[in-house]
Amino acid sequence: MITSGQCRAARALLDWSQQTLAKQAKVGVVTVQTFERGLAEPRQATLTVIAQAFEREGIEFTNGDAPGVRLHKKMAPARKK
Repeated sequence: MITSGQCRAARALLDWSQQTLAKQAKVGVVTVQTFERGLAEPRQATLTVIAQAFEREGIEFTNGDAPGVRLHKKMAPARKK
């Protein structure tokens, strides 16, 4: 499971807007906004598709004592639309 902080950090690494993430993960932008603000915890299926959208672009999530994010391989970020 990813945290809201990991989500924001992954977007920053890819230079993605919340709208870009929503489009790439096929979820509503409000879902992304409320998750990142900590106002709601999405269902596990929603977190999975969000993580998968990032992972397709080379994001790797690290967990354990200090959850984090890194760009695993150099890839061109998807264009913002």
